[in-house]
Order: sequence, then structure tokens, then C-alpha cells
Amino acid sequence: MPSFTLTDVGRDLWVENFAIDAASVESPSAHAWSVTKRALRGGRRDGVDLIQVNNGVFTFSIVPTRGMGLWKGHLGGDRVGWDSPVGDGPVNPAFVNLMNWGGLGWLEGFDELVARCGLENNGAPYEEKVTNPDGSERHTTYGLHGKIANIPASFVAVHVGTEPPYEIVVEGHVEESKLFAPQIRMTTRVSTTPGSNRLTVRDEFLNLKDAPGEMQLLYHWNFGPPYLEEGARFVAPVKVMAPRDAWAATAIDHYETYRAPEPGFAEQCYFFELQASQADGRTLTMLRNKAGDKGVVLRFSPAQLPAFTLWKCTGGLKEGYVTGLEPATNYPNPKPFEKARHRVVALPAGGRYVAEMTLEVLSTGQAVAAVEAEIQAIQAQATPTIHRKSTEPFGPQD
Repeated sequence: MPSFTLTDVGRDLWVENFAIDAASVESPSAHAWSVTKRALRGGRRDGVDLIQVNNGVFTFSIVPTRGMGLWKGHLGGDRVGWDSPVGDGPVNPAFVNLMNWGGLGWLEGFDELVARCGLENNGAPYEEKVTNPDGSERHTTYGLHGKIANIPASFVAVHVGTEPPYEIVVEGHVEESKLFAPQIRMTTRVSTTPGSNRLTVRDEFLNLKDAPGEMQLLYHWNFGPPYLEEGARFVAPVKVMAPRDAWAATAIDHYETYRAPEPGFAEQCYFFELQASQADGRTLTMLRNKAGDKGVVLRFSPAQLPAFTLWKCTGGLKEGYVTGLEPATNYPNPKPFEKARHRVVALPAGGRYVAEMTLEVLSTGQAVAAVEAEIQAIQAQATPTIHRKSTEPFGPQD
């Protein structure tokens, strides 16, 4: 498998422009795939590296400068992603102050198809009081969704297969590490095969410290039209579900459906424990349009990502009409709440944690119906429990 290094901080290596395709590596794939890389200029995107993968059917972009997040995607004439109010993204992290707005500054750069949240924390902002060895106290404020999405990759490489299935892989290393804090290296491999309507994200997290550490992880997958629209539906095999708060509870009877854009709409969130297939231990969720001829599917293992959040943010089209499908190690409550309920990953010295998921983009009614049948078969294993108000252990008792 030929490999091409685009960034390697350890070797002082950085490639500004890169292009490769099936012909240049003598790949006999039936699809004319390509991988390109360029540095963006102007506005808040200035200095951002962008890698575009085109597998011949499905095109998507990776942003090494923003924690190896996935930016925009396209399959056929359909956009896979959303329209963020950020406007001129992908935003260079140099222009994002994570502690703005009382810890909500993360939103200043948020416009990805998928942004990772973590690793020191991944939920709502909170303040922590710590007692020092000398008995004095210090107060530390943690911002929304952590830092990993705003840390540039220190290593980036492209690997291409010259034998079936001719896999295309973009590898990246991102380190969230500082003195007196977690020191974790994420190694990600984003892969696809020529002609496929899928991509897979496989992340491995390594504790670099000589002492035990901990981490939180949430994948913020975000979708707008054409999958999100009035009458669109969220489909999943539910084991247990609870609304995040009293506002979300007001819409509990139609949490799985979507309304048209509503300027000024306040977000609603629902927390899930999902059913897993008895055959392979994996689960899946889907967002499908009203007609049922387009959809996006996430496949993952609840053993790796046991907590799932549905985020409905259906404001005006210019405000960010979007919904989030969010597999995670925990729910996006403040970390102290999650830690008290044993939803923070413990990593021994040198320990590793792996999370993997596949995005599948559907473009026919037959494909959508097949996934719905797959979900219904898993759901048939047990009757779902639906809580009508916020409840333990998902969130504070309402």
C-alpha cells in the first residue's frame, strides 16, 4: 500500500499541495478516485489544511487543522453536512477563543459534518474547585465540548491500496497534552473504498502519561437538508430514552420527527441507550427525509460508544437548521455529573481506547427501507422504555 506523508512535525515536514489519483498509482479500480490537499487562504479559514477524498461516488473533506474533523461531503447531487452560521469556515482554531461567552466559544468554529468532542471534557461548561497539596484552592473553568476539535494534527499521511478493495485511508495524529493534565494521542484512520457510499472513522486513543488518566469522547455528526426537512424522521432501536430537560420533554411524543425551520427555535436534546444486534453486538441509527428516498446512517458498537444523544436544532435556515446524531462514551452533561455515574473512561498508564463507526449515505427508497427493516429487527428484541421527563441516570431528576 503506497503511503504519502503530508505533515510530520517530528521531521519538520509539511506539504502545502498534494494530488494523487487512480492512474498515478496504477490502481486498476473501476472508479476514478482522487485525493487532494491544499492550504486555504482568506478570512477565518486562512492557514487551514483541507484534504478532499473523492472515491468516484462519494466526496468528503477532512480538516487536519481542526482535529481531523470531517467538513463537507457530497454524494451525487446531495450535500452531506449542514449550513453553519459560521459562514467562512472551516475556521482556523487561532480565531476560536474557547472560553468566550462563559465557555461557549467552541461554537465560533463549529461547522463540520463531524466534530469530535473531548478529550478532557466533552459536555456543557462547568467550573471545578481543586484543593492543592498545600491546602489552597484553585478554580478551573472548562468550556463546551473540550479542545480536541481545535487542535491541529501533528502527523498526516495518505495510504492507498493497489489491490482489492483498493482502500483509501487518511491517517492523522492529534495530541491533547499539557502539564498537570491528560496527555492523550489520538490516531485516526478515515477510510473508504472506490465506488462506495460509505466512510469509516477508526480512532485509537493512547494515554501518554506514566500515570493513569481519563477521557470523554463524543462524535458530533451534523446533518441538514436534504436529509433534514419538515417530516424527516430519526430511526433507531431504542432500549431506553429520556429528554434532557423540561423543554425537550414538551415534544416527547414526536421526538423522532422534525418540523420545518423555525427562526428562534431553542434546541432540544434526547438521551438514549440503544439496542444492539444479538448477531454482532453493533447498532445503527438513521436520519431519513420525508419521502424516505434519502438517508444517512451511523453504524457503531455500544460497547465502545454506549451513550447516544439526539440533538434537534431546527432554527431558521440562516441560523443553522441542523440535527446531531451523537454516539459517545457519555452524555454531554458537565463532567462531574458524568463521572459520578461512572461514564468517564479510565485509561491506565500506556492504556488505549478504540472507537469506530461507519457513515453510510443512502440515495434510494429501497436502501432506506432496507435499513428501516434492519432497525426494526433489532427493536423487536425488546420493548423500548420512554421516560417522559428528565431522569436519572441520564440527567438530573426533573
